[in-house]
Amino acid sequence: MQHSETPALTEIRVAGVEDGPYGITTGPDGALWLTLVHSGRIARLAADGELTEYPLDSRTCRPTVITPGPDGALWFTRSQDHQIGRVTVEGDVRSFTVPTPDSGPFGIVAGPDAAMWFTQMNTDRVGRVTVDGKITEFVLPAEGGFPSAITAGPDGALWFTLHQANAIGRITVDGDTTLHPLPTPGAGPVGITSDGAALWFVEIAAGQVGRISVDGRIEEFPLPDRTARPHAIVAAAPGDCWFTEWGANRVGHLTVTGEAEETTDTGIVRIVEYALPSPSSEPHGLTVGPDGAIWVALETGGVARLERGPGVSP
Repeated sequence: MQHSETPALTEIRVAGVEDGPYGITTGPDGALWLTLVHSGRIARLAADGELTEYPLDSRTCRPTVITPGPDGALWFTRSQDHQIGRVTVEGDVRSFTVPTPDSGPFGIVAGPDAAMWFTQMNTDRVGRVTVDGKITEFVLPAEGGFPSAITAGPDGALWFTLHQANAIGRITVDGDTTLHPLPTPGAGPVGITSDGAALWFVEIAAGQVGRISVDGRIEEFPLPDRTARPHAIVAAAPGDCWFTEWGANRVGHLTVTGEAEETTDTGIVRIVEYALPSPSSEPHGLTVGPDGAIWVALETGGVARLERGPGVSP
């Protein structure tokens, strides 16, 4: 494992500190879409750098995680006023109220059933919303578990983190749920992603990256800096994941190479960390951009772009 400060990494100012870029994703239109968590807006960053903003009906609704839907629109959670938002690539905005009060929706992802699936941090539920806005909720078997990020797994199920229950959850499209406790006590899992073969997640309290196979086998890999507070993670390819280190102002890159060793099913795991240009920029969400680079939302008002390719991978 090693540190590096020499990747092809640039930073672009897209908003003010008071706006708070938080979630980021690549849209079906070849643009980047962001949530501005503190000012209640959705932003579109085109390939040519043009920025368009779409105000929501409440500045305090806290749009959080954003992701493409099966209908060609972008879907996002509104964690403060407990709604699920939808914005078309033309900028038409709608929202749907979650039936359970004070639910605190956070993570959201398109499922294998042509619907969106989301977590409810405050009410121990996972929700499903159809493209026409019909919401179904599933109660989880973990009181106070604080379900956070969610992703579609390679097995046709949805996988999610339980931040306070210290576990990874799996839910089928029929609502059958299984929880997998983490080996490290108090690890605090948050972000989760699928690389097409397994699920990878980050442990913000333990300073580790974890991997869980679809049959529930868990491995954990400590970061060089255990106080880095990893927050979000995205897979660029099988065994190739990028993650934000919110507490250390860095972006991390994990790769798996070589034959499996005696101590791990995955192979040789290598982690490299890249310092961001601006100090204390609060990196949160990240995505593989339409140009193949890694794009990171910085809550202090910018986005960072990290070029992938020779000289970047360890």
